[in-house]
Formats: sequence, C-alpha cells, structure tokens
Amino acid sequence: MRKTPQEIRDLRAKHPEMRERDFARIHSISEAELVAAEVGRSAVRLRPDVEVLLNGLTAVGEVMALTRNESAVHEKIGPYEKIVTGPMASMVLGEQIDLRIFPKRWAHGYAVEKTNDDGTVRRSLQFFDAQGMAAHKVHARPATDLEAWSLLVENLRHPEQSDRIAVSQPTVAEALGDPASLASLREHWAAMTDTHQFFPMLRKLNLPRLDALEMVGEDYAWQLDHAAVKCLFDQSAAGQLPIMVFVGNHACIQIHAGPISKVAPMGPWLNVMDETFHLHLRLDQVVSAWAVRKPTADGHVTSVELYDADRELIIQFFGQRQEGTDERAPWRSLVETLPLHSTSNAA
Repeated sequence: MRKTPQEIRDLRAKHPEMRERDFARIHSISEAELVAAEVGRSAVRLRPDVEVLLNGLTAVGEVMALTRNESAVHEKIGPYEKIVTGPMASMVLGEQIDLRIFPKRWAHGYAVEKTNDDGTVRRSLQFFDAQGMAAHKVHARPATDLEAWSLLVENLRHPEQSDRIAVSQPTVAEALGDPASLASLREHWAAMTDTHQFFPMLRKLNLPRLDALEMVGEDYAWQLDHAAVKCLFDQSAAGQLPIMVFVGNHACIQIHAGPISKVAPMGPWLNVMDETFHLHLRLDQVVSAWAVRKPTADGHVTSVELYDADRELIIQFFGQRQEGTDERAPWRSLVETLPLHSTSNAA
C-alpha cells in the first residue's frame, strides 16, 4: 500500500539529513513521491514542459545541471545555451551544459526551495519519469538570476497543486526477436560510418548492448580489469586529455567535454571535483568495463563503457574530437594500454 503524503512527511522529519534518493529507496517510495509530499510547503508542482523549461532557462544565467542514474551522478555548472527542441528529442548544445533530452519520458516536475540553517535558500527544478525516477535537475547558483527563475516557475506552474502523485510500475522491457548471428553482427559493425548508427544497429539485430560487446570479438570490444576505471581517470587527469563523459538515464543524457583535473576517491565513490564539472561514480556498482572500437568515416573511435549488475550502461568515455577528424592518438593509446580483464587476450 502506498504511503500517504503525511506519512512521507512524518518519516522524513525523523531523517532530515538522509539523501533524498537513499531515503526514497529505504522507504519503498519513489523520489518523486517524496518531493510531491512537500507541495504547498517547500515545493510547487510544475508542468514537465521541456520546451518552456529550456527556453526559460536561457534567461537565468549560471546554474548547475544534474543528470544521474543509480551508479553515476553528472553535474555541470554554466548557462543553458543553444537550445534545440522537438517532440521526440531536445538538445542543449552549450559549451558547458550539453544535454540530450527525451521529452516523452518526462512525467512530473517540481520547483523546490529549502532553507539552510544559516538562512540561505537552496532552489532547484526537479523532473521525473512516470515511475518517479529522477530524469533531470537544475540547481540555482549564487549567480543565478532569481527574477528570471521565478518567472520560469510561474510559467511552468501546474494548475493542480496536489501533494499526491500517481506513479506507474516499471515497464517490462519489450521482448527482442531472435538475435542476429555473429557473422551478421560483425558485418553490420564493420559497415558503420558514424557512432550514432550503433544503437539502431543493435535494435535491428535484436541484441542488447552488452551482449553485442561480449559477442563481437576482441578486435572490436575487449573487457578491461576493474582497476582500469581509476587508471583511466588518473591518466586522463595527468595528461590533461580532452575527454567526453556521458551519463544518462532513459529520459536524459548529460555530456562533459574537456579535460578533468581533480580526481578524488572517497569510499566507494570515485569523484571528479573540477570548477565546472563534478562527477560521482560508484565503483562498487561497476560489474564490467569494456573498451570498444567503432568504425566511422574518419577512422575508428575508441570508447570505454561501464556496466552494472543489471547489464545496464552506467557511463561512457570518449576522446574529445571534432567531426571530420580522427580521434586523438593519446586517448587511443591510453585506452589500448588499460589493464585487461584476466580472461581477455586482447593486445
């Protein structure tokens, strides 16, 4: 039986210091239900209108954009710029904030204001999918234009300000047809001319992503040792290599492009704490790491992909490059010399 908003508030009052996502999981509710319980108090219900949101955010100046999944949190500080909207996909293409958004996956939205002990106010816009899982969040910063922020909240304000929310059960993944043969996978893989062809290829061949990596052969994909993850961070930082870091869920993907500098392990978390980019990765939830080669019209592109216990993609790393140019030799060399999984024979 679902907890009432009052029951959620009472429980939350006993554990105010607990992180929202952890509190929701422990108490068997969704994070959206936790936020919704505060409507009329510290939260305002919003329409999850991606076009209005993105166009309105261009006026608020510097903010922090946050996209996460169960094992990785990706935070970028900067303005929302170069907005492209559409019914199936929307994009933010700014130098700092770079997003790919899938609007049909967005179901619930809230503006949240919380007062700190010192009297300062933390403001955020939080959006969730139909299951109540976080899709994307925007946090105000000291430099944020609060007048433009307030106007955006009013423009998105939902006509029904209820503290109750209806969340749906996770959808069962659509059953795939018979998987393609190894020969067919290798034929299609070799024929790629752009990395964006990879996902459509997998759908056409009825192959889950990790299944394809395990199957294709070590000239295209090889498994790395778990220690390769920290090695990748450390070597990228030491060499100041411009890299791309993709973290997403099924509603939003967030991208960092540029070097990383301050790598800071803390317990199970491996963190990047740079001026405009923060990354938090749960190393203990990384079950497998893979190096992947994909052919393109400009030569092959090399990535590192991390997967969790459910065989879901956690995070991807690429060398930063411009369209029409080959990838950077130092990035390719770094990936090709990362420690191998003990059963891998790749060179």
